[in-house]
Amino acid sequence: MRIALITDAWSPQVNGVVRTLQAITGLLQQWGHELLIVSPDQYRSIPCPSYPEIRLALASGRSVGRRIARFAPDAVHVATEGPLGLAARRHCIAHGLPFTTAYHTQFPDYVAQRTGLPAAWFWSYIRWFHRPSAGIMVATESVRAELRSHGLTRLREWSRGVDLAAFGPGMEPPDLYWDIPRPIQLYVGRVAVEKNIEAFLRSRHPGSKVVVGDGPALARLRAEFPEVHFLGRQVGAELAACYAGADVFVFPSRTDTFGLVMIEALASGTPVAAFPVTGPIDILTAKCGAMDEDLDCAIARALKLDREACLAHGRAFTWEASARQFLDALACPVAEPQEAPAPKPLRKAA
Repeated sequence: MRIALITDAWSPQVNGVVRTLQAITGLLQQWGHELLIVSPDQYRSIPCPSYPEIRLALASGRSVGRRIARFAPDAVHVATEGPLGLAARRHCIAHGLPFTTAYHTQFPDYVAQRTGLPAAWFWSYIRWFHRPSAGIMVATESVRAELRSHGLTRLREWSRGVDLAAFGPGMEPPDLYWDIPRPIQLYVGRVAVEKNIEAFLRSRHPGSKVVVGDGPALARLRAEFPEVHFLGRQVGAELAACYAGADVFVFPSRTDTFGLVMIEALASGTPVAAFPVTGPIDILTAKCGAMDEDLDCAIARALKLDREACLAHGRAFTWEASARQFLDALACPVAEPQEAPAPKPLRKAA
């Protein structure tokens, strides 16, 4: 199959969306599929306001459309709602090409946290963007229910996976872990306002807090929480060792649609503590995670869980299964997409 994948999230960005897309595309190519990947690194770009690590491609709709047309794909997947996604969407609608989309992130919640505006204001854009899609790929039932409540019904299951060759128990812990008090409570992910990291850093459970990751809030949080061990970005064996050597993985986000880092922790044998929100409620079971509106209670309960049960649950998520779901969603029956009027510009409430 010839698959055109258009995404505003790609390396050198570091996040769950990029890791998901790169894992899937790598497997598809191994299986003999031909891919056209249209991504920001192929164009001049500007930093996203308030989030400079994310680059917004300065690509004309014509240039994106020409690339899609020359490739003559059997399927078009528009992965993100940014400039490249908009250009691809416009081309497909203009030429009657069916396309699929994916809802990777809680876009309205993220933008609301960065602008101070109500999340409800941004749902009109999400509805407009995804309504012509032949199939919207969604990772969890909670998110499917939310999209249905907004009138988006062409939904397709697309779960996530974990690299079982990279993450597992028995890794030698980082040197730091030998020198700090147990239990070691770990966070891995973007260090940004929408991840709600402060809820973890302000928790009172005894032991040590370790944060792995980079992002726009890193400098501020380092200054505000000097007792926390900030290790910056870690990859490969170093990241796997951070997971495997921790006593509990803490996932404080309230806005993630899935939470890839949770299954990486579980596949390392590390239990998860989280709030009872979308993502954790879809992934965790009573044997591998603890959820509570009081994060200290969740941490205390998670520390008592059996690490073998965590390992077994985490290893049930594979990228191979995820890639097959992706292919199935691409092949779903479609109707010719119809354009809807663009949402009206937002106006400040009186």
